[in-house]
Amino acid sequence: MKHRYLPMTEEDQKEMLQTIGVKSIDDLFVDIPESVRFKGEYTIKPAKSESALLKELSQLANKNADTKQYTSFLGAGVYDHYIPTIVDHVISRSEFYTAYTPYQPEISQGELQAIFEFQTMICELTGMDVANSSMYDGGTALAEAAMLSAGQTRRKKILVSATVHPESRDVLKTYADGQYIEVVEIPYRDGITDLEKLQTETGPDVAGVIIQYPNFFGRIENLQAIEKIAHEQKAMLIVSSNPLSLGALTPPGKFGADIVVGDVQPFGIPQSFGGPHCGYFAVTNHLMRKLPGRLVGQTVDEDGKRGFVLTLQAREQHIRREKATSNICSNQALNALAASVAMTALGKKGVKEMAAQNIKKAYYAKRALQNAGIEVVFNGPSFNEFVIKLANPVKKVNEKLIKKGIIGGYDLGLTYPELEKHMLVAVTELRTKEEIDMFVKELGDGHE
Repeated sequence: MKHRYLPMTEEDQKEMLQTIGVKSIDDLFVDIPESVRFKGEYTIKPAKSESALLKELSQLANKNADTKQYTSFLGAGVYDHYIPTIVDHVISRSEFYTAYTPYQPEISQGELQAIFEFQTMICELTGMDVANSSMYDGGTALAEAAMLSAGQTRRKKILVSATVHPESRDVLKTYADGQYIEVVEIPYRDGITDLEKLQTETGPDVAGVIIQYPNFFGRIENLQAIEKIAHEQKAMLIVSSNPLSLGALTPPGKFGADIVVGDVQPFGIPQSFGGPHCGYFAVTNHLMRKLPGRLVGQTVDEDGKRGFVLTLQAREQHIRREKATSNICSNQALNALAASVAMTALGKKGVKEMAAQNIKKAYYAKRALQNAGIEVVFNGPSFNEFVIKLANPVKKVNEKLIKKGIIGGYDLGLTYPELEKHMLVAVTELRTKEEIDMFVKELGDGHE
């Protein structure tokens, strides 16, 4: 019988103990006082055979409501998108799947080139000059951007719109607390940042203004007006953006953004119960040497042959700690590769078409819901998400929807108390007309 894992035998254990010169396992813990040693039995099930264990775990997994069996209208930062088949094929290759930090370029050219291509495509999408090799996720990328702006301007206040993802705002506050940086939230009006309040709050002590585009409610922020407000006071404009939306929207770089961050989950990365995903971080040339994480550069060897290397590393492992721009020590190279493969497979036309389908299908769903008597709030331009108001609590509505094979939208009351009974609905290119019509019908029936 083949075993995936062969545990240590009694003979192995005896040999190891003899080698290190002890008689028993207990002898390894003599330095730990008897009074603090655990003497009982752990409350876990007894061990099972591999086949029995796999059967039990499969049964438990099948209780989950996944997007293969259910129709999902849940977004809020993690989306159900088309993933080209080739993505899994490429990232499962051992040279990528088992790759570690490419410190030795002579044996890491494939990994380095893949990261370089990722950086290049992120720059094309965002309209920025330079992008790094990826970050842990969109939330940490946003917080790192805020810290960069504070360090660059030597100011201690960050303005962040309330329409930025609630979890990203929480990560930002955690980072800022350790750096003694004040975070001020700018309220929203009709689902977009209140520009009057932003104008009032933006002063000479503000390091950066953080905006999400499209924002958490799916609305499209007025970056042109916000850029003017931020730069009038020499504050940096930081934009958190869904990269797929940039296949249709004007990129933040065209509006004069200083830093653009986000999560590339929409490109080739499964939802995976919320993570892990892959953040991106792009800046203007002026900020290149302040970029956190890693950067891959293109060069030539002594024979003039093109090659790739890690360059401009400002991490604390490589330079004096006090001069490090960040303590981010890793990236998400495998997920960045998945995003690169997905973007390559789709191509420029494919990305544009995919983005356009998100806009069109969300618009169709929005109009169908309005026709069914359900109120759509925050009317105006949006990408693939919008907000509806329900007659009943969102939790109860979602409980009914799941029985019909539908994963409902996000309950905004969880993070915006003023939006109780409001649902954030996501409609991606994968949703069919039949699925949208069924969703509308079920919501309409419950609304009456």
